[in-house]
Amino acid sequence: MGMSPPRPGSPVGGDRLDLDRLGRLLGDPALAWLLERVRRRMEREEPLTGPVSLTGPTQAQRAAAERLLGRAPRAGRSLTVRLDTVDDVLRRSGAAPDGLASAVTALTGPVTALSDIREREARAWQEAYAPLDALDALGPELVGWAAGLRQGGLVRRLSRTPRAARTLLADAVAVLHRLPAEPAVSLPAFAARSLGNAHALDDQTPLATVVLSGIRALTGFPDGTGAEWRREAWASAGLLKDALSSSVLTLNLRGGAPALDWLADTGEPAVLTLRHLTRHPPRTAPATVRVCENPTVLAAAADTHGSACPPLVCLQGQPSAAALTLLRHLHSHGATLLYHGDFDWGGLRIATTLLNRVPWRPWRYTAAHYRAAAAATPLAPPLTGPPTKAPWDADLAGALSELGVRIEEETVLEDLLTDLAP
Repeated sequence: MGMSPPRPGSPVGGDRLDLDRLGRLLGDPALAWLLERVRRRMEREEPLTGPVSLTGPTQAQRAAAERLLGRAPRAGRSLTVRLDTVDDVLRRSGAAPDGLASAVTALTGPVTALSDIREREARAWQEAYAPLDALDALGPELVGWAAGLRQGGLVRRLSRTPRAARTLLADAVAVLHRLPAEPAVSLPAFAARSLGNAHALDDQTPLATVVLSGIRALTGFPDGTGAEWRREAWASAGLLKDALSSSVLTLNLRGGAPALDWLADTGEPAVLTLRHLTRHPPRTAPATVRVCENPTVLAAAADTHGSACPPLVCLQGQPSAAALTLLRHLHSHGATLLYHGDFDWGGLRIATTLLNRVPWRPWRYTAAHYRAAAAATPLAPPLTGPPTKAPWDADLAGALSELGVRIEEETVLEDLLTDLAP
């Protein structure tokens, strides 16, 4: 006789069970495999009908099944039992008048449907992301980041459980609410003050991973990997892991300290650390500051013009935390920033990163300047790497794609030095 089980976890008429008789029929440890198969079907809300088989049964397992079903021993490599028949035996014997489902529940405990488990888990995960709702007041950058965090798998990979995820996100939101830190502060000191644990934002912790992701959204810092990238990413939000390693190269800036003025008087380049810039930023800002990508330009300017050269800042590649700190300071104090970089895809990416962080105007860094330089450089090397856009000049990326050559700053050095002439 076939049957459909009651919904797992619901009452099954336990008062009508004959537990002694049920134990003799179905409680043999050799039938544990059968009970497990029935529980699995109940969890999946499948009918308790049809055959179930066990490959390679022991003699005890075969004998227990034959006793349950009251049939003669059979040979073979597998043991097959029809659940309909077991249900009929339990009902007719009076051991379980409500059938197989009630018997298995009595012997092994309540069964919860997998659909219920999945529904509860989905609800728990949805609630785990509730701390992100507090970011709505912090601007569209973090709102968009939070939406991506909900849809992606980062939080689940890092936390594994909804409870751990909720704690992780609550801590991350508490940190992001305090960023960017102004003035800049030591990362361990910030963690101790914000979370009560100086090591809470140490490298490779789940919280550091999530917070760094949020910092990228908050500050526009580019994606990357490695210890140096992490140090610069933290610093972009005013959190200093190492205030001495991040530096920027300058020429003829004044007002930060007597040593800086002395270097400007002698026309010598200066290397300013992030520590210096956060403690002793320049007290004044020139009306115009030119910015280049490569140190060759700054060195040549120092050699050619010395102390008469207008103020110049060199990024030396991707803008460091020190460079961003300095340029933001100069911009906020009224300086106009003029930027030049390499005419290649990497150069455009560096320039775009800088533009996303601090406003600047192009310094011989437009499509017209690129075309003129390319025409004057017949042996220019070919472009490599994936293309990108140039937000400051809608025609520049198209010109690079069309001509397909690299024009490095060193190639147009004489033009740059002419602009820097006193």
